Amino acid sequence: MNSDRSVGPEPTTSAHKRFALPSLARRALLRAGLTGAAALGTTAALGTASASAAPATTPAAGSRHRPSTPEEALRELAAGNRRWSTFRERHPDESPTVRQSLTSSQHPFAVVLGCIDSRVPPELVFDQGLGDLMTVRSAGEVLDEAVLGSVAYGVLELDIPLVLVLGHQSCGAVKAAVQADGTGGRLPAHIQYIADAIAPNIDRTKEGDARVDSTVDANVRAVRARLAAEPDLAAKVDAGKLAIVGARYDLTTQRVRRVV
Repeated sequence: MNSDRSVGPEPTTSAHKRFALPSLARRALLRAGLTGAAALGTTAALGTASASAAPATTPAAGSRHRPSTPEEALRELAAGNRRWSTFRERHPDESPTVRQSLTSSQHPFAVVLGCIDSRVPPELVFDQGLGDLMTVRSAGEVLDEAVLGSVAYGVLELDIPLVLVLGHQSCGAVKAAVQADGTGGRLPAHIQYIADAIAPNIDRTKEGDARVDSTVDANVRAVRARLAAEPDLAAKVDAGKLAIVGARYDLTTQRVRRVV
């Protein structure tokens, strides 16, 4: 993939499927206020924050600005990933004051839909702390109703302005799906369900490790597109209140790059 692509707006996919939210009253409440202007701009770059955005000191408790727009959320993730990849982590929002404040409310600024891989914990690779991210994890970022509902909860109930679909280098779920597709074999137990979900995204124009690597990106694109097609999320995107972005974490560099 091209590692120099900037984070910017994605075309909104036409809506074709609707979440089953708890009640008509709740749906009306969630839709209230779905107004706004332009979608995410083209200047923010995930993983290319300036050095001034990565101070080595830890800010005082309660002094951090909470991102409230897609642009701000992307900039914060970019700055955090820069700190992580340059070994300047701050480990924010872990103080006793923050912990106590979170007993009564939470205001995360991004939903990160990532893989279950133990090497890619979102709070670490973006150098965020308690209450900052709502993380949803499934092998290969595979979507099902529970995952879709979890993402929708963050966006519609908590007004989170950013959903980041995060794939990663050397994804075991993608590799298993590619291998099973090549051999025609069946994977044990429920693992086949994961492979079946990834299979339509396999890049058969490539071979070997290159096929796995390219499929990681293709899978991120497909998951991002499906989320963007959900009517309630699409309405937020159209109103400029939400961005849905695909990205990839590279284990060798510890950097996050956008997938387009």
